[in-house]
Amino acid sequence: MKAVLYVSHGSRKNQAKEEAIHLLTQVQRRIDCELFHICFLELADPDVLEGIRRLVEKGADKIVIIPVLLLSAGHYFKDIPSEMEKAKVIYPDISITYGQTLGVQERITDVLVDRLKELPAELDETTNVLLVGRGSRNPATKTSIESIAGTLKEKSSIPHIQTCYLAALSPPFTEAFEESLRNYSKTIVVPYLWFTGLLFDSLEESVRDARDNGDHVYLASYLNDHPNMIHSLVDRVNQALKKGMEEEEGVR
Repeated sequence: MKAVLYVSHGSRKNQAKEEAIHLLTQVQRRIDCELFHICFLELADPDVLEGIRRLVEKGADKIVIIPVLLLSAGHYFKDIPSEMEKAKVIYPDISITYGQTLGVQERITDVLVDRLKELPAELDETTNVLLVGRGSRNPATKTSIESIAGTLKEKSSIPHIQTCYLAALSPPFTEAFEESLRNYSKTIVVPYLWFTGLLFDSLEESVRDARDNGDHVYLASYLNDHPNMIHSLVDRVNQALKKGMEEEEGVR
């Protein structure tokens, strides 16, 4: 029996877990595979091995693992595969297929366009937009965020847009934010984050402090359950299910 295991990032903030479950439940309604489970990489339960165990107990012998991640970095290349290898030792007869992250997609950049439209701020020459990525040690992350920024600038006719990061990459958000406040009349912070969490909370705090100081600054919402996010993940699940079928046929 085939099954889908969604692996979301996880957060200390319970709202983030609830948002992930809400989105993934909507995704699963569009998938032709009844057996599924939702687990988390860290900071929330169940973890990956527990998710696999529960599916096996329900009769799964073919499991498609879906990384609920925006970009391919350490979690995708190291952490999830490490858990998969542990599972293969415990369940040697179970077939495990690994899906892809969402990656850079124009329709996801369209979500950022919509998030900008939700704000009361006008985009003019006095405005600077900060596209904030989570950051990672994988050099492809910086290339991806810069590509997304370029597409966003074209789609929204943004006069000034900069990329910055919350960890591991330069420039760090705090540095770029302070520079923007000094050099522009208005600053718009656009987080490239899927769900809420402590990182988004830190952005909210920075924006709130700047407002209290008299700065004109706005914070866009994160991606969350925008229809484009649901459709993008549905496609990734269907691609992985097809890959699993092809792998099974290749073994025969």
